[in-house]
Amino acid sequence: MGKRIACIVGIFIAVTGCGREPSGSVTVEAASEETPRYSAESFFDTVSYRLADSNGHAFSADGSRLLVSSDESGVFNAYSISVTDGSREPLSSSRDNAIFAVSWFPEDGRALLTGDAGGNEQNSVFVREEDGRVIDLTPAGEYDIAGAESGLRFLSWRDDGEAFFLTSTERDPEVADLYRYDASTYERDMLFENSGPPFPTRGFRISADGRWLALDFHHTRYDFDIYLVDLESEQRQAEQILTSADVEIVHTAIGFSPDSRYLVYGTDEYGEFLQAWTYDTQSGSRAPLVQADWDVNDVGWSPDGRYRVVETNADSRTELTVTDTGTDQKETFSGLSDGQMDEIRFDAAAETAAVLMESDTSPADVYLIDLPDGEARRLTQALNPAIDEDHLVASEVVWFESHDGLDVPGLMYRPREASAGNPVPAMVWIHGGPGAQSRQGFRPVIQHLVNNGYAVYAINNRGSDGYGKTFRSLDRRRHGEADLADVVASRKFLAFQDWIDAERIGVMGGSYGGFLTAAALTFTPEVFDVGINIFGVTNWIHMLGEPNWRLPRQAAAFDEIGHPDEDAERLRRISPYFHVGNIKRPMLVVQGVNDARVPKVQTDEFVAAAKAQGVQVEYIVFAGEGHGFRKRENRVTASEAYLGFLERYLRR
Repeated sequence: MGKRIACIVGIFIAVTGCGREPSGSVTVEAASEETPRYSAESFFDTVSYRLADSNGHAFSADGSRLLVSSDESGVFNAYSISVTDGSREPLSSSRDNAIFAVSWFPEDGRALLTGDAGGNEQNSVFVREEDGRVIDLTPAGEYDIAGAESGLRFLSWRDDGEAFFLTSTERDPEVADLYRYDASTYERDMLFENSGPPFPTRGFRISADGRWLALDFHHTRYDFDIYLVDLESEQRQAEQILTSADVEIVHTAIGFSPDSRYLVYGTDEYGEFLQAWTYDTQSGSRAPLVQADWDVNDVGWSPDGRYRVVETNADSRTELTVTDTGTDQKETFSGLSDGQMDEIRFDAAAETAAVLMESDTSPADVYLIDLPDGEARRLTQALNPAIDEDHLVASEVVWFESHDGLDVPGLMYRPREASAGNPVPAMVWIHGGPGAQSRQGFRPVIQHLVNNGYAVYAINNRGSDGYGKTFRSLDRRRHGEADLADVVASRKFLAFQDWIDAERIGVMGGSYGGFLTAAALTFTPEVFDVGINIFGVTNWIHMLGEPNWRLPRQAAAFDEIGHPDEDAERLRRISPYFHVGNIKRPMLVVQGVNDARVPKVQTDEFVAAAKAQGVQVEYIVFAGEGHGFRKRENRVTASEAYLGFLERYLRR
């Protein structure tokens, strides 16, 4: 067997689990009884819940209501849930645009909500008054529901509750400035103008007292610096505090300690994985806070600082631990369902916490935990009661040896009826990114395919997050080549399984995964039998050549993927659009009209070129959707289309 790359980085690095041999086959037992088939509508009649923003107030001022987002109406809206009996009251009633809960106001029943227009990713922030009136905080004339060029994003509350902070792109659509809003009058002051170096719109962290602003600056995907701004100073200048000189190191701001003195940041300076460290804003000293055998993704505290929450990414699974800082003991809770805790929110007194519990076979449900006694009770039932959870399939983490000996991980979903005597067709599922990761959790599209007899292998090809910085860098400037080789190698691995039909294996993915799907069909046209490209990039020359593409992260994107001028030959070589005549297998392409990341015009051109070359291609376009589908009816239609396409061309 090949060695896991995280275990060999010049010298041996101690990483828990590196001694484990990768799995070469799936050990799940096949079901002996027939599993009923469920429709796509049944799977999407489940309800998705999200808690209010982690920097907001999920619990109402009196502690009686919980603020959540839910798509139970078919599109996301904000709801107030009773902590007593779980009854829900809608706070918004949008039928078209998704509206998400942000925060209660700390002293009354007002709430902050947010949403964009048809998936265009240009958000506004709204105040829902206690009488139901809605006030748009976006400056007049800046927000055009038909196609906004600017937007607002919630950042945090000040700890005295008298002000909250939003970032705004109204001055420059590509970068965000920081504003403080008065909680009573909604009047605002600009606190920081994002003028140089330009910082990404999502890379803002602010201390609870409102004094310190931390900002990430991305040189490359592997080299982040952190800047600190003293918002109480007259200059309010961004001062670089954490950087690297001769080597690439990730320094990324996570947040601040409850007393606002310490910046908590993640860094891979000391090993393969992100650790959490602190930076003392008074002395400039640094110290380790949390070290783990996987990436530490987040660190937070209850409002009083008693409980510290740490989130790690453990081999595609979220592990969330709660520690009593007074005793340094990890808390254990009874009454929670099997699965993983994905979010946690505390009430003002840190007596009660709301959490989401999710698994492969059950969507996230809301639980309340009584912190003094550690007992939890369930508030919601997200899974459609028409579905028996025992009929669904949990994934298994399976590593395989790629073409060059590198061990590559993925999540294997095996249909219950699959066996050596009844081999089933399979799909390789490729995540987005580049550099994202397929994670454990409920995925209706995957469960729908598996329930209908298709094995799914959600590959985390080289370049994926979560497996160390060396693994993450292995596709750098080799996109559509090094990572595609893993995808191709996974077909051989799947064909080796005696319960998979080796003659019926396809590939599918969304966003960057859609690109790799199109690339697989184009550059290895005999390998996969079908492909489903969900809003994937097909022309890197066009994409990277857009004047403002991914600003202010453009330089990092050029470093990662290539420069449209300097690397034009390679980018043309890996772009499916220029080679559509190679495609021999049927392909389904899916696209949203308002996609702000992969423009519809690019996908239109690719589909037209493919059809002109005689390629068997089906094309579905969703109006009022962007890079991902938020309306339930469209998610159902898309899932049905995937299954119908596979029934026609793969199962045949």
